[in-house]
Amino acid sequence: KNLFYPMGWDDNGLPTERRVQNYYGVRCDPALPYDPSFTPPFEGGDNASGKAADQVPISRRNFIELCEQLTVEDEKQFEDLWRTLGLSVDWSQTYRTIGDDAQRAAQRAFLRNLARGEAYRADAPTLWDVTFRTAVAQAELEDKEMPGAFHRVSFHAPDGTTIDIETTRPELIPACVALVAHPDDPRYQPLFGTTVRTPLFGVEVPVVAHHLAQQDKGSGIAMVCTFGDLTDVVWWRELDLGLRPILGKDGRILAEAPEGIVGAALETYAELAGKTVFSAKARIVELLRESGDLVGEPRAITHPVKFFEKGDKPLEIVTTRQWYIANGARDEDLNARLLQRGREIEFHPDFMRVRYENWVGGLSGDWLISRQRFFGVPIPVWYHLDAEGEPTGDPIVPSEDMLPVDPASMPAPGYDEAQRGQPNGFIGEVDIMDTWATSSLTPQIAGKWEDDPELFGLVFPYDLRSQGQDIIRTWLFSTVLRAELEHGSL
Repeated sequence: KNLFYPMGWDDNGLPTERRVQNYYGVRCDPALPYDPSFTPPFEGGDNASGKAADQVPISRRNFIELCEQLTVEDEKQFEDLWRTLGLSVDWSQTYRTIGDDAQRAAQRAFLRNLARGEAYRADAPTLWDVTFRTAVAQAELEDKEMPGAFHRVSFHAPDGTTIDIETTRPELIPACVALVAHPDDPRYQPLFGTTVRTPLFGVEVPVVAHHLAQQDKGSGIAMVCTFGDLTDVVWWRELDLGLRPILGKDGRILAEAPEGIVGAALETYAELAGKTVFSAKARIVELLRESGDLVGEPRAITHPVKFFEKGDKPLEIVTTRQWYIANGARDEDLNARLLQRGREIEFHPDFMRVRYENWVGGLSGDWLISRQRFFGVPIPVWYHLDAEGEPTGDPIVPSEDMLPVDPASMPAPGYDEAQRGQPNGFIGEVDIMDTWATSSLTPQIAGKWEDDPELFGLVFPYDLRSQGQDIIRTWLFSTVLRAELEHGSL
């Protein structure tokens, strides 16, 4: 009987970038030109290279070359270790998640997703890691219990009365777009359809009703900001509220005040501009206390806060343009098909099946696959520029026989490099794919999908997947999704 048991190396993504930064003492600056003679200041080093202030900025291409160089060396060391331990894999069959074969498979699958309407680009509220400066997908979140405080704050009704809300994020008052209460709450039913003004800034916002508002939490009425948490996103979308963003991608308050803040309130906003959310919170609490809009003193609590699984600062939500792949969150038919595929899998132990089903049933949005990083599979599209130098129309895509491509360093089909960034020319997509967008295709990569049809026909679909329970929501689910979209099978 034929046995296919290859070894795979998962070597793209943020962990590799961090290792390269610390190992060589460098950091990527895409604005810098390529230096073919560059030599890194460290190699392994004495951990001095781990200090961000000491890291030497280098071009994107130089940085990627160092990533590729170090991953090859790391793979050799891991192979020596696994062989010493007697790991029983077929060492004549190996694959990587960043080599040409992997990039070709990932880009081919993406282009077919795009052609079928399963991949799309959209402006949307995005979970954002301010340290890595990149978007984060739902599957990459983890909750951490963190200290915080409830602040009771007064909003002002036209008749001079006040409506008190409680919030852990008073620094987002300038981003407030509404107050929301449960439709069955008799305390606030008379206020629905009216407006109130925000403390300190005097912006008029509506009082609205939504079933997600919790009558027994705080004062029973909450402020909706763009954006403090994922519930804010739900309220903003379902209630068709305005957009008043104040947080930048660096995690600091934007210099420009949002719409509606005028007059003397601009001076108040200027005291927050440029501050981190921590510093802005401290200052706005002082201002609320001075204005009399802080009711009592903040009440200390411990509460769950969302983090990127590889990050060390709380996530923020900013509006960005990103690439997505449909995953069943907004498509009932696809969701049902993915649940059915899960029932076709024999889980060991069987009770782990419920983790897969709970994940599929609890999806809240399509799969965000773009990342604002450097070492990964490039998203294979370019954009035509109009006479004013602005992107226009549908993306320009390569033919499959051109793959793999890097739009950041290769011209678009039908253009030459001199037209990059010029009116009536083109620009290349600079984002890369989430590492799971490649790992989700490891069955196709290992089986040499489209490159060796005979081998792929022998091994796909696979008989066994050995993995940990902690990546059911990531590796298993995304693998099932990509197989369903591309092959209509497991």
